[in-house]
Amino acid sequence: MIPETSAVAQPAAETASMPTSTYGLDWERGRIQGHVDGADAMKQAIYLVLNTERYQYPVYSWNYGVELLELFGRPVSYVLPEVKRRISEALLQDDRISSVDQFSFETEGGKVHVTFVAHTVFGEMELEKEVDIHV
Repeated sequence: MIPETSAVAQPAAETASMPTSTYGLDWERGRIQGHVDGADAMKQAIYLVLNTERYQYPVYSWNYGVELLELFGRPVSYVLPEVKRRISEALLQDDRISSVDQFSFETEGGKVHVTFVAHTVFGEMELEKEVDIHV
């Protein structure tokens, strides 16, 4: 005989979000100082992803970092859409980032300066990155 269950709905399990608190990086002094949380921690995480070359460091997962080194020496017409794709791909690995858009590019003297907006759980963040493409 199959046991009967009551029609009372069981409450859905709730998932707790992990805290974003991390050590704060003091960029000017090159030191770790205090802790950061929330939007500041998110900006720091984005900075670290965009300044870590993917596949170069065995301590990081292959899903971490951005692939920009191979753009060195390539024509600007190739670099601009690739920078957009690669930055988006790198940042969307973090589940706190829902989209990356509003890309704007400036090229000068063998460098590409890109500004963009990352849509995160902490709101929109205007960010920038400079990529050296010429020898």
